[in-house]
Amino acid sequence: MLIEDLFEETFFSITTNKVRSGLTMLGIVIGVGSVIAMISIGEGATGSIESNIQSMGSNLITVSPGFQRSFSQVSSGRGGAQTLTLEDSEAISQEVYYINSVSPELSGRYQIVAKGQGTNTNTQVIGTNSYYLDVRNLGLEQGSFISDQNIDSNSKVAVLGSTVRDDLFGEGSSPIGETIRINGINFKIIGILQAKGGTSMGSQDENIYIPITTAQRFLSGADYISSISVQAESSEAMDEVKSQITNLLLYRHNISDAASADFSVSSQEDILESASSITQTMTLLLAAIAGISLIVGGIGIMNMMMTTVTERTKEIGLRKAIGAKSSDITLQFLSESVMLTFLGGAMGILLGSALSWGMLVFGDLSTKVSLTAIILAFCVSAGIGILFGYWPAKKASKLNPIEALRYE
Repeated sequence: MLIEDLFEETFFSITTNKVRSGLTMLGIVIGVGSVIAMISIGEGATGSIESNIQSMGSNLITVSPGFQRSFSQVSSGRGGAQTLTLEDSEAISQEVYYINSVSPELSGRYQIVAKGQGTNTNTQVIGTNSYYLDVRNLGLEQGSFISDQNIDSNSKVAVLGSTVRDDLFGEGSSPIGETIRINGINFKIIGILQAKGGTSMGSQDENIYIPITTAQRFLSGADYISSISVQAESSEAMDEVKSQITNLLLYRHNISDAASADFSVSSQEDILESASSITQTMTLLLAAIAGISLIVGGIGIMNMMMTTVTERTKEIGLRKAIGAKSSDITLQFLSESVMLTFLGGAMGILLGSALSWGMLVFGDLSTKVSLTAIILAFCVSAGIGILFGYWPAKKASKLNPIEALRYE
């Protein structure tokens, strides 16, 4: 059978019953579109998480206590063991080599009220020191940041993230010198940070920053801290700095076995690796769930082809009677199945890309349509066409021509 004749017969057979062919392709369209959309969501989430982690600061190492609690929880009577102190942070700053800056942090959520504005918001309050801007690669839009003098004198001053400023005082306003109330205590605004963007996952724009000593004295009433951020001199020095910090804190906390450490030391690479592993697993899960619809679509194609074989029994008998080989019959019906899945796959790619674009524009979700996802979905759809079309095609080729011609 000539290739030209094969395509002509295949096209004629599919277009003879347009409604049935369209409904059969619909399963493939939905399946391929769903796979591409789900993979694009997963890859977009991976990219967004990586971008947020990297934007937290360059060459960043984070020291966390064994039992993490925020100071707002302690103030409400739900505190637990806290293992890091300001003295630990100062020891790291003084005794660890190959570092640029060290910034202790004490965080918790509070209801914030803008005095005289009638506005309020619930957001994260971070107690820290003057090195926080350097460690986190942040910049000031207005005013000044927390100084060593503010820390020494327990000053009630605050620096607002751009989102908090917009929520409390209006977009683009200049509230320097205004007063906000945190936990019933007045704080004077001395600065506004430059907008950094990012998702809601730990966005710097949504935080308020105060002196860490003020946070300990007026908000937590305790001497622990939530974490310590350390900026290494270079990426090459990260492992050495992590090792020095671990050894130093083990010594300070009188712990001989590193496996019993009441703290953890992690770098951006560690966090990225864990986050990537989780998002990749979720992407595979989403794609597998969406792939079920491809299997359903394949069953629909097999059902249609079986019906077509039955309807065209006389035609098959006539073809075989005038000399068509069994391989020609198999190829004809298999080509119909594959063409259906190819057309459905192409429309599914367009549907999946459109869904991804729509979620990015209207759903505020990070999505990324990759060429790998398109090729994978298209190849799987083609494979389904061959897999589910082979049995009906083989059945058609095995029909006895005499019995087929007598079929009513």
